[in-house]
Amino acid sequence: MTDTEGTSPRVVIIGAGIVGCSLADELTARGWTDVTVLEQGPLPAPGGSTSHAPGLVFRTSPSKTLSAFATYTVEKFGALEVDGLPCFDAVGGLELATTEERWAELHRRAGYAASWGIRGELVSAARCKELWPLLDESKVLGGFHTPDDGLARAVLACRAQRERAESRGARFLERHTVTGIERADGRVTGVVTDRGVFPADHVVSAAGFWGPVVGRMAGVDVPLLPLAHQYAKTRPLPELAGADDERAEASRPILRFQDRDLYFREHADRIGIGSYAHRPLPVDPFTVPSYDQAAVMPSSLAFTPEDFAPSWEDCRELLPALAGSEIEEGFNGVFSFTPDGMPLLGEARSLRGFWLAEAVWVTHSAGAAKAVAEWMVDGRPAVDVHACDLARFEDAQRSPAYVHDRGARQFVEVYDVLHPLQPMEEPRPLRVSPFHTRQRELGAYFLEGGGWERPHWYEANAPLVEGITVPERDAWSARYWSPIAAAEARATREKVALYDMTPLRRLEVTGPGALAFLQRMTTNNLAKKPGAVTYTLLLDESGGIRSDLTVARLAEDRFQIGANSRADEDWLLRHAPADVHVRDITSGTCCVGVWGPLARALVQPLTRDDVSHRGFGYFRAKETYLGHVPVTAMRLSYVGELGWELYTSADLGLRLWDTLWEAGQEHGVIAAGRSAFNSLRLEKGYRSWGHDMTTEHTPYEAGVGFAVRMDKGDFLGRAALERAGEPRRRLTPLLLDDPAAVVLGKEPVYVDGRPAGYVTSASYGYTLGRCVAYAWLPPLAAGSAVHIEYIGEKVPATVADEPLFDPDMSRIRR
Repeated sequence: MTDTEGTSPRVVIIGAGIVGCSLADELTARGWTDVTVLEQGPLPAPGGSTSHAPGLVFRTSPSKTLSAFATYTVEKFGALEVDGLPCFDAVGGLELATTEERWAELHRRAGYAASWGIRGELVSAARCKELWPLLDESKVLGGFHTPDDGLARAVLACRAQRERAESRGARFLERHTVTGIERADGRVTGVVTDRGVFPADHVVSAAGFWGPVVGRMAGVDVPLLPLAHQYAKTRPLPELAGADDERAEASRPILRFQDRDLYFREHADRIGIGSYAHRPLPVDPFTVPSYDQAAVMPSSLAFTPEDFAPSWEDCRELLPALAGSEIEEGFNGVFSFTPDGMPLLGEARSLRGFWLAEAVWVTHSAGAAKAVAEWMVDGRPAVDVHACDLARFEDAQRSPAYVHDRGARQFVEVYDVLHPLQPMEEPRPLRVSPFHTRQRELGAYFLEGGGWERPHWYEANAPLVEGITVPERDAWSARYWSPIAAAEARATREKVALYDMTPLRRLEVTGPGALAFLQRMTTNNLAKKPGAVTYTLLLDESGGIRSDLTVARLAEDRFQIGANSRADEDWLLRHAPADVHVRDITSGTCCVGVWGPLARALVQPLTRDDVSHRGFGYFRAKETYLGHVPVTAMRLSYVGELGWELYTSADLGLRLWDTLWEAGQEHGVIAAGRSAFNSLRLEKGYRSWGHDMTTEHTPYEAGVGFAVRMDKGDFLGRAALERAGEPRRRLTPLLLDDPAAVVLGKEPVYVDGRPAGYVTSASYGYTLGRCVAYAWLPPLAAGSAVHIEYIGEKVPATVADEPLFDPDMSRIRR
């Protein structure tokens, strides 16, 4: 990753906050020493979000990636000191429950901690009082204590990392305002400032809430919304008197009162209070004053007491010692939110060499910087970052209105109890398939993903539940679920059902070099005659699974790809040679899955083509007509039943649906939703990329080694697979022993009483009469007993052989 003379690439980092300093340290530690960090304000506290950050580092998150980032931040800052002062105080963290709903949520959070290897325990109200004597114990049901969390001294951590980076050759230049980004031939070439131009091979925007400003200079969209967040400090409290040792600025855990959107930390003899309870306060990054023009600093806006007043009453109710105190000072501090609450990391394809390290809080700062440094130097981060990849957003999710609305909602939901299936409320509906009108007529219950409205079940099928025994569910797992899913699954197994597969991404790859390109990019052999469909994988250089694809060769130089995300298109476009064209065709097309033992009986009368097993084999594609509608038919099944994926243009989508619906009436056709779909695919053991497998996993670990053809020639990631040893972990199918038990995903799995892995995907298998869960575990023999922790309860499960349903594939190949 160095130039032809063996020298270090020239890197310019914009922003000397916690992310910029961490990145400079990480890059120089890896040998990239020609690093210049430009900062518009004065060092060491230049006036961005870092300069006012309260420094909370809580590692437990539903996101494995964010937990990994925070864990590294704790480890790194915990080893740093400046002038004898630690950069991290491991005072611990304490989350309180004052409602039954929150108490259940803390049990789930304890499960996340066990899944991700974080030390934590659920504690009684009395123990909460011991940890925070100022608490009114009568208001508390219990808490979640994480003793290794704590407070990062962000400005000190910046200094420590800056000094290390400087010792390796980096330079930090204060009072340099960036005014432009130079580029040529699609690559970044330099950064223009008010004090000169700095040539660069790589430029990293670590500008915090100024990210959109820098992005506009580079012609790169940065979808984040700066918002102001209230922080206040009390007057000195007699109960904290004597706590004036600078090394012990805080001795009690960080306290989170999420039921009122509040957190607390000590500042010697005072208490600092942060509130998310107020109305969203958006800030235009293009109008933020410079350091010298700001009243305090650019990221510190005037306190609005009227917004804080209700929170102050909640504070005094929880901490009676505050009854006689007052707020002595406060400010509204600005920091960044994205539409999905995750960071923005990675290189912009539209301007090669221009990187983002934005929307990163102090909590995740060192971990995110490490990931970006690995990405730049080694070509990939060690941890999976697909949920942070700047390429993840759809065009419909990048409008200023969407970024504003969803960013503001992320602020409101920071401490909310959110179900994993909970859809956003606005803007909806945003993206709908051509079948949306018919789905509404059938009483579809829609959830949302990627902006798409996705039916999860149909109320029209409620009468089919009669006679089906479906175990009752607890309130959490019953949310966004209906027993109708069981009826839809049965109808798919016994008759035939229509599934809306339109939201799945479709790419078209064409050109004389298309076959050679796809052969080089993917693991399976695609050198087959037109009409063949192949399941294959995209790997990175280390053999990690970037995505899984279905590739249909429709002509000598034309392929249709079923992909997972916008990042798949981005990856292929980055590597495509001049004689290959990659195009996203999702919005202009639609897809209906027709699956079930009567699928052939439904489809055959609509076409003159032979759709028998002999005439239209499994994993084959054919362009034909169904009634008046031209379709690309692919004989694929993600639910383990006979059937086809039928594609047509969006303008003909409604006619396709109506044609299939009318023809299917004599066969008892139904429309079925994602809830049944997920159940059926797990019974067959079909993997879901991004949930069951990511770049952190190889094909052999994930159980998809059958999609790798080492004899086909070279492909991206092949060398790494050749070096790979025997897997030390495997994606493992589990069946819960109790027919009435369910889990949802991300729960810890215990082997011999100790956490050994975590659940990736789970759903009740209505055909099997058991909940199916897949989990990453050490290699275990079929029949081995394990336990899954679900909301504090250890649920017994057994390792199973896969596929769990129809192992000889006779139902699909009939």
